[in-house]
Amino acid sequence: MTVLRRFRTGSPAGPRHRPWPLCRHCCGLALDLGSARTRAWIAGRGMVLDVPTITFPGAGAVYPIQRGAIVDVPATARMLDRLLSHRLPRLTRPLVVVTAPVLDGPAFRERARTAVEVLRPRAVLTVPTARAIALAADADPSLPLLVVDIGAHLTEVVLLLDGLVFDARRTALGTADLAGEGATAEISGAISTMITSMLRQDRTSLTAEALARGALVAGGGALRPDLTHRLIGGTHAPLRAVPAPHTAALRGAVKFLQAAHGHPSASGTSPP
Repeated sequence: MTVLRRFRTGSPAGPRHRPWPLCRHCCGLALDLGSARTRAWIAGRGMVLDVPTITFPGAGAVYPIQRGAIVDVPATARMLDRLLSHRLPRLTRPLVVVTAPVLDGPAFRERARTAVEVLRPRAVLTVPTARAIALAADADPSLPLLVVDIGAHLTEVVLLLDGLVFDARRTALGTADLAGEGATAEISGAISTMITSMLRQDRTSLTAEALARGALVAGGGALRPDLTHRLIGGTHAPLRAVPAPHTAALRGAVKFLQAAHGHPSASGTSPP
């Protein structure tokens, strides 16, 4: 868990938070900023957004997040302001959790922090997308877990151990690239290559153990039978699809947000 922004308020011990929705003075926001779609959840209201990641300066259209990277921070901020400012309770500073790609973490977190400032958060936390997916699937954190996240423009293969990233690979391919002939084979082949590379470089048996138990597949690509069938044939291993895989990252971020709600850092104070 990475704390990106913190305000000191109240007494040194900080206010005591109650569970949502009983806590009238608290506001929580979970964000999944994808290259193709932006999804948001607000405490007490549920999912409030599932829209294309696009903003409209003047007569043109800007896509501020591309291939898993925030390429236009001001445009991302304008998009968040347009979509969410009027949905948040007035006179509150939300606790915000943002999902972040594993292999672009530092840059993505910093740019996301800057963009989210438009919502006046009291604190911003990030969670790796693969970890959020594991939370949504209620996966056992004590066992090694291989997560395959197939997004619109980015695919990541991540090995988790005790909820932490042990190894990861990525390719700038996703479901938006499936229109061309042979694209399905290209994406499934890239995933198989990444998993093979992880197996070869792993001096332990963790990757092999996680693969034997079945990789957890999420993202919009998990909804494509043609892609998952090819992937099973390429890896010669079982796959486990997360229910509603396209929203799994957001649902995991919600669980992370609810757990963080009572943490001392959520009130703007440092943990002991």
